[in-house]
Amino acid sequence: MALIKPFLKLIRWPNLVFIILTQVVFEFCIYRPVYAGTIPEHNTFQFVLLVAASVFIAAAGYIINDYFDINIDLVNKPDKMILDRKLSRRWALAWHLALSAAGIICTAVAVNVFARWYLVIANLVCVILLWFYSARFKKDLLIGNIIVSLLTAWTIIIIFLSKYSFQHAFSHNDPGQIRLFRFAILYAGFAFIISLIREAVKDIEDMPGDQKFGCKTMPIVWGINATKVYVTVWLTILIIMLLVIQFYVLQFRWWWAVVYCFAAIVLPLLYIFKKLLSAQSTSDYHQLSRYTKMAMLTGILSMLLFYIYL
Repeated sequence: MALIKPFLKLIRWPNLVFIILTQVVFEFCIYRPVYAGTIPEHNTFQFVLLVAASVFIAAAGYIINDYFDINIDLVNKPDKMILDRKLSRRWALAWHLALSAAGIICTAVAVNVFARWYLVIANLVCVILLWFYSARFKKDLLIGNIIVSLLTAWTIIIIFLSKYSFQHAFSHNDPGQIRLFRFAILYAGFAFIISLIREAVKDIEDMPGDQKFGCKTMPIVWGINATKVYVTVWLTILIIMLLVIQFYVLQFRWWWAVVYCFAAIVLPLLYIFKKLLSAQSTSDYHQLSRYTKMAMLTGILSMLLFYIYL
């Protein structure tokens, strides 16, 4: 029992809950309303397995990340160390392998490996990318940030692709498929961009340890001011995209959706924009990282509104 709490911290259980929440609201607030009354009986079992696969693979990724980051974490967050203090590295590696295998098996069972084999391969690629991200890519300029952002977007895309093949996804015979595709791209795109923003902010926050161990992250290579410019550019793009989408949504008179998006997503992003310009200390960037994660949460929760309107 004494090891349960450290283990839950190691696998970042709040982040796993976030993944579950994202996939659940997409399934029940987007997909099911679009196809109300026509959902196959096996769909719920398939969905539960896919969520389990996403959680297992993500948990394995967090474990291997800490495994490779022990020295850096001793500098950046010594008070939050789990490995070598409460859990051994050998057990961590064993759990990584077991959870990764469980994730691939769940995917294969969920999607019928012979029908949608590419989803099994895709999740296997996710496992491999998480390993190489932790071992190497996170220390390099931009590539680590892009990998994390793509994997964040993938949690939505995999649910969409589990319903249809690539061929059916672009079919014009079923308006529902096109509608679902648009929602998947919208929310995956949002997740991708806001993850790019958060990863860059975290790079600034983690500079002391990263610099000591030879990492070549954006703030180390480009400098903090250039990294701030990079973040503000993506913030600006995201805010403009959200405002354009609201003008489109106004055509359907979805007033509550517009009000929610502006109050709960756009305004917090503008606040992040303002705080970024004045941020100086590590604690400032840690706070910005938390604000960005909260904006991601409110963005994902906006799917709840479509349960009303669809």
